[in-house]
Amino acid sequence: MSDEKIPQPHPVAPPALGEARVVRRRDWMPSLIWLIPLLAALVGITLVAKILIDRGPEVELSFKTAEGLEAGKTAVRYKDVQIGVVQSLRLAKDRSHVRVVLQLNKDADAFTAEDTRFWVVRPRLDTSGISGLNTLLSGAYIGADAGVSKESAREFTGLETPPIVTRDASGRQFLLHATDIGSLDVGSPVYFRRIKVGQVAAYELDPDGRGVTLRIFVNTPYEKFVGANTRFWQASGLDMQLSASGLTLRTQSLATILLGGIAFGAPDDANGPVAIENTAFKLADDESGAMKAPDGPAKTALLHFNQSLRGLSPGAPVDFRGVVIGEVKSIGVEFDRAAREFRMPVLVQIYPDRLSRGADAGVPVSDATQEQRLRFMIDKGLRAQLRNGNLLTGQLYVALDFFPKAPPAKINTAVEPLELPTVANSLDELQSQVQEIATKINKVPFEQLGADMRTALSTLNKTLTSAEQLTKTLNNDVSPEITAAMKDARKTINSAERTLAQDSPLQQDMRQTLQELTRAAGSVRVLTDYLERHPESLLRGKPDDKK
Repeated sequence: MSDEKIPQPHPVAPPALGEARVVRRRDWMPSLIWLIPLLAALVGITLVAKILIDRGPEVELSFKTAEGLEAGKTAVRYKDVQIGVVQSLRLAKDRSHVRVVLQLNKDADAFTAEDTRFWVVRPRLDTSGISGLNTLLSGAYIGADAGVSKESAREFTGLETPPIVTRDASGRQFLLHATDIGSLDVGSPVYFRRIKVGQVAAYELDPDGRGVTLRIFVNTPYEKFVGANTRFWQASGLDMQLSASGLTLRTQSLATILLGGIAFGAPDDANGPVAIENTAFKLADDESGAMKAPDGPAKTALLHFNQSLRGLSPGAPVDFRGVVIGEVKSIGVEFDRAAREFRMPVLVQIYPDRLSRGADAGVPVSDATQEQRLRFMIDKGLRAQLRNGNLLTGQLYVALDFFPKAPPAKINTAVEPLELPTVANSLDELQSQVQEIATKINKVPFEQLGADMRTALSTLNKTLTSAEQLTKTLNNDVSPEITAAMKDARKTINSAERTLAQDSPLQQDMRQTLQELTRAAGSVRVLTDYLERHPESLLRGKPDDKK
């Protein structure tokens, strides 16, 4: 340490009594360094106040899984605008689901409506297509669809799949009733003239379990094509039918082959008045079934056939001269104790309104009842007959036609189901005729005919042997003489040829003789002429020429 002394301040003498004393006043203002924490606190209070002021309601969602969700990071979006964030995640006490707490913005109060829907948007591949691909980079988020209910709620059950139709979509919803859903699913397309105009929004089983109800959504402006007379049918996959009419293959588009779909239209493009929201329609199995005219009440009839039913199956058509008026419901077999034979009962469903359209003209009474028309046609020979509809597949169908030569038949319209008379088809009649012919052929005594034929063949064999022997005799005895005669005849012909040749002596002698005969004929002609002029010369002789 240094030995230097620290200078001491000089003592100030107290002022004398009666002298004025000047004292310097100290600065009471704090140092500027204290302004920094004060400003930070002020900013923090302002931010907290702003957060509290802008803070919206909290809602709690229930999901089966929290896949892709993170507290403080996962956003809540509506039309790609962030309206909140996931605040916390926790597992339910029973571990059956996950509870997600959302912190919504102040301007998102409408999303507390009781019918608001929430779902997780992540990459998906389903019947409606591929969705959520943008989340591959940004991560999953929670989508929302604002409700319209006036009641609010704080707890919601999240949807496991995004809704097909949101409340801000423009269009109309309609209800379709079907026996089964087939290959349809939520998101299956709806087509009009092969143009996609909507999709299936939802479906549910009917309370009685006898069918399903589908809710479809048709986008604007295509909802105006759905009218009171519109028909809907399933256009799912490949509609292939192999019936008595042949092979039929239909498809609406390539997408329906994989995903299924629904198509609609109207007979003769007569849609009728535009259908209102939630109008119910029937969903037919195919286009032909949807477009056919209303059938009216069905009538069940029983047919008994005394033949094989191979090739006849439930669903086979019942037609009247080519017009389908019903279908086969069931087939069976029963034993008739009275006749001691088996009969084949066939239960069919007939729509009399189809038949009466063409049969009313033949009924003499214009206001005839259905029973009267049926009795009239039975008296005229109306019968049911099994016919082959397809030679390739061997399928049968039931045909109603008139057979004037059929035996008379009576019907009892009081029993249910109504039993209609039947006749055997032409093929069975042909088989019966062939069987009768075979029976007659069996009666022919083929063994006796064979014995007689063997005897005749033996006699014929002997005759042929004798003829062969005669031929040999002719060859041995007659042939040499015939050969010698032929040689003599050939010699004679050769001699005649030499005689008749042009340079033969005979020909020359004959020419000389003919010349002499010609000269003699000339002399006779001269003599004759002279006698005609001088007939007296026969008495007097030829006078001498005068000199």
